[in-house]
Amino acid sequence: MTPSPVLFETLPTASGHLFGHATLNTPANLNALSLAMVDLLDPQLTAWSRDERIAGVLLDAAGDKAFCAGGDVVSLAREIRALHATQPGAVLASASDFFEREYRLDYRIHTFPKPLLVWGHGIVMGGGIGLMAGASHRVVTPKTRLAMPEIGIGLYPDVAGSWFLPRLPGRAGAFLALTGAPLNAADALFAGMADFALRAGDRAALLQAIGNAHWQGEAGADGARLSHLIESLAAGGVELPASPLRTHLDRINAVIGHDRLADLAPRLAALAGDADPWLAQAGATFAGGSPTSAALALEMQRRCRHASLADALRLEYQASVGCCAHADFAEGVRALLIDKDKAPRWQPATLVELTPAWIDAHLKPRFAGAHPLADLN
Repeated sequence: MTPSPVLFETLPTASGHLFGHATLNTPANLNALSLAMVDLLDPQLTAWSRDERIAGVLLDAAGDKAFCAGGDVVSLAREIRALHATQPGAVLASASDFFEREYRLDYRIHTFPKPLLVWGHGIVMGGGIGLMAGASHRVVTPKTRLAMPEIGIGLYPDVAGSWFLPRLPGRAGAFLALTGAPLNAADALFAGMADFALRAGDRAALLQAIGNAHWQGEAGADGARLSHLIESLAAGGVELPASPLRTHLDRINAVIGHDRLADLAPRLAALAGDADPWLAQAGATFAGGSPTSAALALEMQRRCRHASLADALRLEYQASVGCCAHADFAEGVRALLIDKDKAPRWQPATLVELTPAWIDAHLKPRFAGAHPLADLN
């Protein structure tokens, strides 16, 4: 019998309250987020949010390598390529369904009315960051590695990335979107993408502490209690690597500046020759990434800088479906993850060929009637 891709249980506590516990359960593919997982998580979180016995929720993952390595883009890209072989530019229904329901889940996490703790151990990328970003208590470990590497697969940082990346320190949000640069636990804490650091071996103690605690069933008080509980486990300090993002933030601000993409692109690409390996890899990734993804990522951040979370997710839905209607997303996944030749044929191939109309074509509505996420507020 095939195990469920998400496991659910409730943890009894000393006060008689319960803590919901959801575990992503596909470690063989690094807990990549599938529509089946979304469709299990969303209704369960809804039920727990309404259950007065539930004081809070813990979301973690099976295996030691990853919390969630992103969305299941390989399956999606294969379906898009098959459809476009006979109907170029057509919109895949399953892609529209996936983005609608994934973003609805992300919104639920951002607006969850009770303490929600995400154990972000190991790889946390793309859709995994979407699950983690909106949680009230985000825990990283020395083995945490976060990234939004969508520029390498012809997408852009979605899952509310257009909304939260512009709110990072300095020009870090634009830099991360354009380079897919990886972040360690110290980077995540500095950028405000995580709240606490614990040792990888502390998870069992965390579960025990949750069970031993007396909860009140009031979100504010229980959120504070959960914070104190986590901090007590970190007593004595957790040894973390240095933060490249903090170290290089002034340099990043200067490279990105406040210029147009065409103006900052040469400075960013030139980092490929930098003596610092983290900066060099960032520059190389940008230089080899999709020009459309770069332009779309910056335009999305520009439009969403002062938008509400709900409006940002609605625009992201249009952008993501638009990426599925164009060529770069399926081509990028093919080159990196399917054929693995690492030689994507981007359309267009250079920033010079991009036009505002091309980006607008990715953002136009591709649905009839009300927006599929119209009910988010």
